[in-house]
Amino acid sequence: MSTDEIVEKILNTYDTITVVGASANPHKPANEVPALMQAKGWRIIPVNPTATEIVGEQVYPTLAEVPEQVGFVDVFRPSADAPEIARQAVAAGAGALWLQLGITSPEARQIAEDAGLLYVEDRCLKIEQARTGITAGA
Repeated sequence: MSTDEIVEKILNTYDTITVVGASANPHKPANEVPALMQAKGWRIIPVNPTATEIVGEQVYPTLAEVPEQVGFVDVFRPSADAPEIARQAVAAGAGALWLQLGITSPEARQIAEDAGLLYVEDRCLKIEQARTGITAGA
C-alpha cells in the first residue's frame, strides 16, 4: 500500500485521534492541528504530561493512562522519542501510528509495522486532510 493509500485508510477508519505531544499553546502546530481535526469531526484525546486540558478535552499524561481503546495515535514529539511512543502505541492496542511533518524514525516504523499498525511519517495531518477532503464519519 502506498503512503497516500495508508493516509486515506487511516482518515476513513478512525473517528478519534489520540495526540501524543499535544500542546496547550494555541500558536503551536501541536495545538492547531488537533483543533482543526476536531473542527472536521474527529474526537481528540490529548496526551501531555504537563497539561490538564487541550482543545477543550481532558489530557492524559501518557498513552497507557488513556482509559479507553486507543486506535489512531498522532505524534508531535521529536524523532528520538518515536521508537518509545511506537512501543507504547503497540502496547495500547493502537491500529495506526502517524508521525507529523519533520518526524521520522526507521526504528519506530519497524516497531509499528512488525505489530501490524498502519504507519505514516513526515506528513502533516492537517495538510493530508485538506488534500484528501476526508472528514470524520464521512
